[in-house]
Amino acid sequence: MREVNLSSIDLNLLPALEALLRRRNVTRAAADVGLSQPAMSRALQRLRGTLGDPLLVRASGGLAPTPRALALAPKLTALLDGIRGALREPVFDPAHMRRTFRIAASDAQTVLIAPELLRRISAEAPGVDLRFEPYGRDLHTRVEAGTLDLVFAVANFPLPPGVVSDPIGEDRLALVMRAGHRMAGRNWSAADYAAIDHVTVSIFGDPGSEIDARLAEAGVTRRIALTAPHFMAALACVGASDCVTTVSRALARRFAAAFDLALSEPPFADPILRMTLVRAASRAGDPALNWLRDRVREAARAAFDNSGGRAVPP
Repeated sequence: MREVNLSSIDLNLLPALEALLRRRNVTRAAADVGLSQPAMSRALQRLRGTLGDPLLVRASGGLAPTPRALALAPKLTALLDGIRGALREPVFDPAHMRRTFRIAASDAQTVLIAPELLRRISAEAPGVDLRFEPYGRDLHTRVEAGTLDLVFAVANFPLPPGVVSDPIGEDRLALVMRAGHRMAGRNWSAADYAAIDHVTVSIFGDPGSEIDARLAEAGVTRRIALTAPHFMAALACVGASDCVTTVSRALARRFAAAFDLALSEPPFADPILRMTLVRAASRAGDPALNWLRDRVREAARAAFDNSGGRAVPP
């Protein structure tokens, strides 16, 4: 048996050979693979030389395959079908997906968005599991390594190279206090804001915030009486004290009755919270991740549209 040196074969000739063996006509085979008739004739000559067999010989009514060609045809078709199948982009079907997605979020996003997201995921993709995880200083490393799929953030969150963000909606900041607070129902100035003790939330353990930077621009500072790691804790604390906090309006409205809270507008020119989802740029073509992002947008619409914010259309 003659051994064929694979390195000597131009693999671009294999689709031409398949078409020739199927059509048994140079002109029709050339049309099938997008070659001219002369180019297909040259391809046939090269194949004959490489395989050491005429492959197709003239007969009455066209070209007839040699015994070698007849034996080769089904194997070649199966081989090329396998290659095409391996390279073909798989059809994405969430109903049959088995996957766990990990999402970094604060308790605010978990409370506001996760319930509706879970409802949608359970209906469309029952094999998908969601893991909401805490933030951390290794956030960027976890995204780049693929151990985190998505991260809830605000639009001004600094992004390192290789990371992209998609807008999902707009929330608003609300100034929150207990319903019986002496300043409830009033319009606040920056001086009023600085005169009251505050409860803040620190996700990364940072001592300051963008709000403090805004107050510094206005020439005032505030006293932070308590710093909590969770937004729900901040609401509970202001509901039981004369302190105030500035958090998501959607979250504060959801729990205003439970904690007996009053909401006011903060004394800021731009109280908008532009919410985004952060992910690795290398995964922008992942159909499952794109599908999940769209489901998050839909869940965000339910959370933000009735709180003075706005969800991003899908």
